[in-house]
Amino acid sequence: MFPLFRATLGITDLQIAAVGSLFLWSYGIGSPLAGLFADRISRSRLIVASLAAWSLVTVCTSLVTSVNQLLLTRVLLGLAECIYLPAAVALIADHHPAGSRASAISVHTAGLSTGLVGGGTLSGYLGEHYGWQTPFLVLGTAGLVLALACGLFLRDGKDKRDAGTAPRDSGGPVPVPSIAVLITAAMFSAAGMNMFTNWLPLYFRENHGLSLAGAGFTGTFLVQFPGVLGALLGGLASDRAARTARKNRMLLESLAFALSAPALILFLWSPPLAVVAACILWFGLMRAAGSANENPILCDLLDPARRSTAIGVMNGTNCLAGGIGVFAAGALKAAYGLETAFAGISVLMLGASALLLFGFLFIIERDIGRGGVVRN
Repeated sequence: MFPLFRATLGITDLQIAAVGSLFLWSYGIGSPLAGLFADRISRSRLIVASLAAWSLVTVCTSLVTSVNQLLLTRVLLGLAECIYLPAAVALIADHHPAGSRASAISVHTAGLSTGLVGGGTLSGYLGEHYGWQTPFLVLGTAGLVLALACGLFLRDGKDKRDAGTAPRDSGGPVPVPSIAVLITAAMFSAAGMNMFTNWLPLYFRENHGLSLAGAGFTGTFLVQFPGVLGALLGGLASDRAARTARKNRMLLESLAFALSAPALILFLWSPPLAVVAACILWFGLMRAAGSANENPILCDLLDPARRSTAIGVMNGTNCLAGGIGVFAAGALKAAYGLETAFAGISVLMLGASALLLFGFLFIIERDIGRGGVVRN
């Protein structure tokens, strides 16, 4: 939608960066509190409420007439949407033991990635042919219908049903060192990924002359399609590795992040479209395979009564880091071009890999089980 916003609202590159950053920062600020709620009240009801609220905000976005109004809707969208993920991932973990947990969460992640491809492509097509307001109206309405369906079918896990409000807390110590390593590495990865997802469609529009629909499809498909495959394969590999030792999930994440980094350095030489596509596909595959371990590691480390809170904290810090990345990419675009910004993501991924390897070698083994979930 960015080129259309320029034509109709007169939006600048830095304001475009603010569109992505304000959403991510409001999402990030609200996520820890959302996690606390999801550990104390019905997770299924929170999911339905979040979906309905963010869909309503999406519909309202179609009515904005200025950049400031657009920025306000992005803040509201972040606050509405942040409720969803801590409740959703913990709900899946409630229904799955450790042996299938990563695979189940990865299917959910694959759904998120598939939706981004479909939403980006449909938005580009509808915006180009019917105006930028139409995609927000169509997708927001579809979300409201889906919220009704979710209200009929989603159910809380057994622990929550038995407790009435929340699963029981074992009272075990919180394994802070491992969680700190995991969250910091995830922030590096999230900063890089959000730089990509926010700016890649515009890169294809400006650097390779694609149509809005083509840029919307290419800019999301090349990251999210391998993301679907990487999440599924990463989840399966994570569960297989965890059967030997649960700490192996962290090693897998470290290796995948290290393998994702080299491809993006090639952006510095402004390669042709085919090479760009191959680099993005590899990055998306490896990055997703590594990230498929993040939430399962948290669930291995923590009691069910603490999982949503931890997921909310990680989701929040990821979004805060992602917002910084989006804004930094906007500044780098103005000074050096998006190719330099994308190549810089390699440094972030290598830093995340090194931190996870340190955690695997020296920290996580003594923390596994301290959160009281060896039996799960």
